[in-house]
Amino acid sequence: MTQEPKELIPQERIEGKIFVIRGKKIILNKDIAELYDVETKILNQAVKRNIERFPEDFMFQLTKEEFNNLRSQFVTSRWGGDRYLPYAFTEQGVAMLSSILNSRQAIAVNIQIMRTFIKFREMAITHKDLSQRIDDMERKSDHQFKIVFDTLRGLLETPKVTPKEIEGFKK
Repeated sequence: MTQEPKELIPQERIEGKIFVIRGKKIILNKDIAELYDVETKILNQAVKRNIERFPEDFMFQLTKEEFNNLRSQFVTSRWGGDRYLPYAFTEQGVAMLSSILNSRQAIAVNIQIMRTFIKFREMAITHKDLSQRIDDMERKSDHQFKIVFDTLRGLLETPKVTPKEIEGFKK
């Protein structure tokens, strides 16, 4: 019987590093490197050596405008003196990283990151399904339950865990 590995990094920490840019959930190279406990430079070099594995829907480089908008969302600068625009990895890009980074830490963290992306996807599906069910129930009931349905919709509009939506990135 194989035992589930213990959680290396709290899921909330990973969730806090997921953003929505260009309509995609992403993690920045700097954040992935931090989670993997490697330098960003090392992560970038590994990706560049295997660039054919990272098409635009797996990884893209932020534009200067996107980077400035993202950086302005943080009160304290954690960016330091970056000379290069960061790379953004989609869920597929994170999965591909597991094929080029083979340390135990990278593999274990990669599994956690993938589980977090899956959790977000499941929450989105559940949220959509629940909204549809409420609409169906409201159509079938009389109007005396309107306040109940309005309250349920209000609860659905503010999901408890969502990736951060950065203004100006919806395209």
